[in-house]
Amino acid sequence: MENQQANLQMMIMLQEWDPLGYGIGSYETEAVDVLQAIHQIDDPSKLARKIQSIFEFSFEEIIPLKACKDIALKLLIIKNNATCER
Repeated sequence: MENQQANLQMMIMLQEWDPLGYGIGSYETEAVDVLQAIHQIDDPSKLARKIQSIFEFSFEEIIPLKACKDIALKLLIIKNNATCER
């Protein structure tokens, strides 16, 4: 999988994720910030905390860390599959 295709797949996953109940597609800015973090962080726990902080900064609400870790693991699988196929 190419990096561009992986980025697109991760963005779709993030845009379909509705952790705060505001509706699918309500987190475009946060999705971009998370995508940037994915390329900088390989550890699922650290990425989960980063995702949690991105959403907390924007919405002043805390997403449970388990929900953040679940999405972090899925996103890292996509990223790692793209990296491995090169």
